[in-house]
Amino acid sequence: MKVVFLEDVKGRGKKGEVKDVPDGYANNFLIKNHKAEAATGKNLGAVKGRKRAEEKQAAEELKQAKDLRDFFEDEKTVVELKGKSGADGRLFGAISTKQIVSALADQYKVKLDKRKMELNQPIHSLGYVDVPVKLHHQVTANLRVHVSEG
Repeated sequence: MKVVFLEDVKGRGKKGEVKDVPDGYANNFLIKNHKAEAATGKNLGAVKGRKRAEEKQAAEELKQAKDLRDFFEDEKTVVELKGKSGADGRLFGAISTKQIVSALADQYKVKLDKRKMELNQPIHSLGYVDVPVKLHHQVTANLRVHVSEG
């Protein structure tokens, strides 16, 4: 029996796939537990419509990520942070991704998840630092952060 999977079923199929499975398995488990539905013309059309909508949404997310990358990599976009430092230019404490995200929201009104920043170590010194930001699985940007004496 051909079925359209409504959710991922381990070892059988992923959401949106159309597969041939044994009749008993389809009727007694997949359809009964709302994990799949019979592959009729109406259901196949609905799957195609959902796929088109998902592709359109993915294209829109990619476009937004590219626009944000262009904004981040503009020379004028610099996140300004202040910190206390010693005579050698090392900070007392460190600048974390959480502080960078809150400064970015305050200065440029851009909301960003701190987990998207790929900062291996917190910033411990004064000056300019390029922080890589993973905006999309295809788009990575460099955000300039300036830490000054405050």
